[in-house]
Amino acid sequence: MEIRWLEDFIALARTRHFSRAADDQHVTQPTFSRRIKLLEEEMGVTLINRQTLPLSLTPAGEEFLTLCEQVTDRVRLTRDRVREISAGQQRRIMVAAPQSLLPHFLPEWLATTGWQERIQPYLRATSWVASDYFQALARAECDLAICYWPIGRCDLDIDTSACTYRVIGHERLIPVAGLDSHGAPCALLPGTRQQPAPWLAYPKRGLLGSAVKAHLARMPQSTYLTAQNENLYAAGIKELVLLGYGMSWLPERTVAAELAAGTLVRAGDSRWDVPMELRLYRHQSQQHAELDGLWSELAQLRI
Repeated sequence: MEIRWLEDFIALARTRHFSRAADDQHVTQPTFSRRIKLLEEEMGVTLINRQTLPLSLTPAGEEFLTLCEQVTDRVRLTRDRVREISAGQQRRIMVAAPQSLLPHFLPEWLATTGWQERIQPYLRATSWVASDYFQALARAECDLAICYWPIGRCDLDIDTSACTYRVIGHERLIPVAGLDSHGAPCALLPGTRQQPAPWLAYPKRGLLGSAVKAHLARMPQSTYLTAQNENLYAAGIKELVLLGYGMSWLPERTVAAELAAGTLVRAGDSRWDVPMELRLYRHQSQQHAELDGLWSELAQLRI
């Protein structure tokens, strides 16, 4: 199977027309049709439903399209990196990080280390969940990944066995709430059985959701919360908290300005804070000079 066959299939899925897809791929229609037929024979299934107008993908074709896009994307990224190395350019290290760390931690950390010219944020990672970072490290899609990580005991369904890490900072998830029309907090911990606190939650199986859940389980007093919403991303939860829809635990760095301005207030004292580490991960199988050098330097830095 050739990479260009996958590119052909992506073009056909996009245009839903053999002639237009052939034009996009700069081949004749008979050549293009023959490639698609060879692809289907190689896969052993029918990928294209030729009885519909416009053409449609079979269920197997829909699944195969996702794989094609992933493979061709990886080939493109690898090709770009190989060309950089061949041209003698110093390779910049790609680091994946949650969106909340891009403005509130990464610039300061890079300035402290002096690595602004050596490390480049991998912006595709801003929409990932925690497990995506480790899968991307295994695929060599990125070189490093920065993750929040709970300090206390916490059950996480994330396989990190092939990775190693260094702690590069600390953070706290702190409970915050917006203000109602009278200037009072919209919600306060611990809530009551009769009037549970409205809560803007992270998914329970996600990293931040698991950290909050584990911390509440260790608290000596009962907590009464009613979930109004679930959101994977701290930025989305913060917007809802600011609008007064409830309270939530947010990274302290991301709400420092709002706490200082009084647009957000604490929904509970420091007992409710969830301590976190900021961990920098790399995959043990990924080795190149720039990454190895930076990793060695990192061991000498004081956090």
